[in-house]
Amino acid sequence: MGKINAIITGIGGYVPDYVLNNEELSRMVDTSDEWIMTRVGIKERHILTEEGLGTSYLARKAAKQLLKKTGTDPDTIDALIVSTTTPDYKFPSTASIVLGKLGLKNAFAFDLEAACCGFLYALDMAASMIQSGRYKKVIVIGADKMSSLVDYRDRTTCVLFGDGAGAALVEATEEENVGVQNTYFRTDGMGLPFLHMKAGGSVCPASHFTVNHRLHYLYQEGRTVFRYAVTNMGDDVLKVMENNNLTADDVKWVVPHEANMRIIEAVTKRVGIPMEKVMVNIQRYGNTSAATIPLALWDFEKQLKKGDNVIFTAFGAGFVHGASFYKWAYDGDKVADAK
Repeated sequence: MGKINAIITGIGGYVPDYVLNNEELSRMVDTSDEWIMTRVGIKERHILTEEGLGTSYLARKAAKQLLKKTGTDPDTIDALIVSTTTPDYKFPSTASIVLGKLGLKNAFAFDLEAACCGFLYALDMAASMIQSGRYKKVIVIGADKMSSLVDYRDRTTCVLFGDGAGAALVEATEEENVGVQNTYFRTDGMGLPFLHMKAGGSVCPASHFTVNHRLHYLYQEGRTVFRYAVTNMGDDVLKVMENNNLTADDVKWVVPHEANMRIIEAVTKRVGIPMEKVMVNIQRYGNTSAATIPLALWDFEKQLKKGDNVIFTAFGAGFVHGASFYKWAYDGDKVADAK
């Protein structure tokens, strides 16, 4: 048996039907379409408004579409990983709920939390599992209901986030020079003061005080996060390119975490790659945290060709960050489009 490589063989995605645009937001807080577009480049975001539905619903919808469009028998799935910062419950895992809803009878499931880097880290974990020879098919999902953490009185953060999920089927192959080629991941560990949700964990459990003082919402110190994100995402991409002897001409696509249009533009300028090689859909979805990278792949799938050199990069709370070099394994336009 030859060397086992791990490849993505299909992408699924889902965003809720309800669209919260800038005009509606401007009636909720002191903001405007011009202010939002100028500073972050977001026109609209999708919000899951139905009562009683959480991240597992988003994840299940994306995974179900993935299974359908790839024609995959659910009984052949070995594992399911859900990366999320907004789990349905503290326990059980969101992945276990998704697995049950999908009826995966021969798989195990677990959650992975790495904020906005979650999908990138989970994809690498799935690749390692497959390269070990013990597993053949793993579903990796990035899903977040960020609206559940957003304070719609805070105009600096409420304009940024949306809800959504993206799913990838990762499979084993003996074909050479495809799939995950190289990764560079790091955790700064100093990011707590700048990006967090103060209450709800073991340090500060929920109480009347935490609710009354609105401590269950996302807090972000925007300027600091911006600076760290640009520096680390840019440096990580350059590191991966250096490790794999890649020039800007060799890179077909960069797939960045969709946090802020200014961040994306600054990163690509830092690494010397033109914007026409960058997958961008932040204007439609906003920041969906762990879902941004798979949703970008979902939107751009038809443009991807076998052999394309793709670099993923992300940055999130913690601070966690990283980049990976992936060689695309199929012609996207040949995969049934089940959107």
